[in-house]
Amino acid sequence: MSAVVSARRVRLVIWILLAALVGAGVIWYFVLTANKPAPAAPLAAADAQLIREDSHRVTSPATEKAQLVEFLDFECESCRAAEPLVAELQKEYGDRITFVHRYFPLPGHRNSVPSAVAVEAAAQQGKYEEMAAKLFETQPKWGEKQDSQAALFRTFAQELALDMDRYDAAVADQATKDRISKDVADGRALGVTGTPTFYLDGKKLTLNTEAQFRQLLDEAAR
Repeated sequence: MSAVVSARRVRLVIWILLAALVGAGVIWYFVLTANKPAPAAPLAAADAQLIREDSHRVTSPATEKAQLVEFLDFECESCRAAEPLVAELQKEYGDRITFVHRYFPLPGHRNSVPSAVAVEAAAQQGKYEEMAAKLFETQPKWGEKQDSQAALFRTFAQELALDMDRYDAAVADQATKDRISKDVADGRALGVTGTPTFYLDGKKLTLNTEAQFRQLLDEAAR
């Protein structure tokens, strides 16, 4: 009889452990999916647009010779590593080339979407570049963390002297997340799989060296 009771206890303990694991999995699922935009609706390549009317243009040349589009993720270490060079190129070629940023948060980064939402909320108050620069500058402090850094991003908004009521409303607005999803949908349809990905006058670039990048921009800016 004691053997039967012991077996029952063992089975009970196993079921309790399984229930706990399932419960933890459900909780973790909701933690990971919080603040994510709605899935980007698939687009046919023919319907995708490299630049849309509301895309963020960070240079405005009087006479445009070319367009350079970058799909980026603010939590991406490669994007942060490329940022100093891209900023330098903007200064050199910004009077002839339109530099355009588009959001492409990667699913493997917990705070890719919240950081993009923070930047888009700041952009609605004319502070896109300032918030983007702030996030790249501070990325080592918040990148790769598994908990939401939205509260930290809010302090950056305060430092930029944004209207916080408007900022909070924009962060909570589904339209802000949909704006980011639209960029992602375009990127996927165009063949973007990682970040940073650059397109020069509609052509996807495969970059190996800084010299090669400069040469391509030189040729396009003539």
